[in-house]
Amino acid sequence: MTPESLKESAGLLLDVGGVLYQGDEAISGSVAAFARLKASGRPFRLLTNTTRTTRAALAERLAALDFDVTAADIVTPASVAAAILDADGARPHLLVHPDLLPDCPPEADAPNAVLLGDAGEYFTFERLNRAFEILIEGGRLYALGRNRFFRGVNGLELDAGPFVAALEYASGTEARLIGKPSPDFFRAAAAAFSLPSESVLMVGDDLEADVTGARKAGLAAALVCTGKYRKGDAMAAKKGGAHVAASFAEFVDEFLD
Repeated sequence: MTPESLKESAGLLLDVGGVLYQGDEAISGSVAAFARLKASGRPFRLLTNTTRTTRAALAERLAALDFDVTAADIVTPASVAAAILDADGARPHLLVHPDLLPDCPPEADAPNAVLLGDAGEYFTFERLNRAFEILIEGGRLYALGRNRFFRGVNGLELDAGPFVAALEYASGTEARLIGKPSPDFFRAAAAAFSLPSESVLMVGDDLEADVTGARKAGLAAALVCTGKYRKGDAMAAKKGGAHVAASFAEFVDEFLD
């Protein structure tokens, strides 16, 4: 991706964890860079795979770090899940973190599907086995995300992906992915801009979920070398046609200057 084509992007989808903040702190330069981007008037959405936190809670967390955002600026897998399940006639059993329940469709009395997110410490044997029982009887499995891990306050932590894989293996069921890197998720978020997909650019720290997923959806992409970035990701991203920046602050400088 050339500097010229980078500047031609009309709308931005921005990952949050690993791009704007890490753990309990804003990444150096990201607050000022975000303020500059917002002041430019360029349309944006925060697109995140978080499945432990509601949009309202995430907006409050970002505001506490001095990012000027609202819940309406944020798109999460849980925020689009109800429409997808309704279209499929799916009645879900929820295997998610309790904090996420306000953004999720309601728990069904007679479920014929499982909606799985990052339940964290609530991934107990009993809850996993209840999901297995529904799936083995023909229920469908929906995954809000299937990232393998993320970087938390205390280092790398398991994400929802390993638990999705376990239930797929045990039940012989293939999950339908709602969150990143599902192309449908990127397209749903990009649709808010009323722009062609190729005019929208995704900025993230995850080569697989952010960059590769966005490219498969027909979007442009940029990788920042913070958060989940690992040695060798930059070369792979460039080969896939993505832009690479050392940080979100550097990306904004290159995007707006």
